[in-house]
Amino acid sequence: SMSKDLSELMKEATKEVHEQAENTPFMKNFQKGQVSLHEFKLVTASLYFIYSALEEEIERNKNNPVYAPVYFPAELHRKAALEEDLKYFYGSNWRDEIPCPEATQKYVERLHYVGKNHPELLVAHAYTRYLGDLSGGQVLKKIAQKALQLPSTGEGLAFFTFDGVSNATKFKQLYRSRMNALEMDHATKKRVLEEAKKAFLLNIQVFEALQELVSKGQENGHPVQPKAELRTRNVNRSYEHGPAPGKESDRTKRKHTDIMPATPLVRWILALGFLATTVAVALFAM
Repeated sequence: SMSKDLSELMKEATKEVHEQAENTPFMKNFQKGQVSLHEFKLVTASLYFIYSALEEEIERNKNNPVYAPVYFPAELHRKAALEEDLKYFYGSNWRDEIPCPEATQKYVERLHYVGKNHPELLVAHAYTRYLGDLSGGQVLKKIAQKALQLPSTGEGLAFFTFDGVSNATKFKQLYRSRMNALEMDHATKKRVLEEAKKAFLLNIQVFEALQELVSKGQENGHPVQPKAELRTRNVNRSYEHGPAPGKESDRTKRKHTDIMPATPLVRWILALGFLATTVAVALFAM
């Protein structure tokens, strides 16, 4: 019934696709701590492009009544945190190193389209991503920290750290109440719910693209060497613009190729585990 609160409707609308993702072997694999540094880096790169687009459109619509009530940049925005993580993992030239697969670019284009043409749907993307990350972030942070032997001081894990949120449970209650107060008719609610499901499917397509990216690199058969990559990076803040979407330099491709896991099954599972868990487990925890 459309008389229910929007947050409750959102959870119900995405329940089925969540359960499909929850029961996949690769997601359970991540929960066991079976994730490689390479997959983690690729996921972080894709999340950077996604959040850059999402937050650009949020800024565009921050005073629009269809979004303004759920505008919480200090508490939720992730772009700056992802930049920190990418500098740590890729070094000062990270903007030239990170790949943007076609599926990630498709997600980015959808976010820009919604923000410019149908801003009332933006809440579906924001809710799906931010509350999902906030819900599952601490668990995922601990798993990744242990599995990847990341520093206890938090380097490489800024994405999971919400310094502006002192009590996640209370903040989620506030966010949901603000979202439920958004004025929209039944037809608009229905479109928002469809957009939430679309957001989930776009995430799944990103998993598949990352699998393909890893698969192509695997053809050269180089094993992953995580310890060689974990070192202190110099920070260079001079870069303002990222690479052209979907393009990688030969040097970048070689770098990715050099750290591929050698087993096809492991490669397939690990490429999907982290992002699937972020979306599926955390989303249902909302």
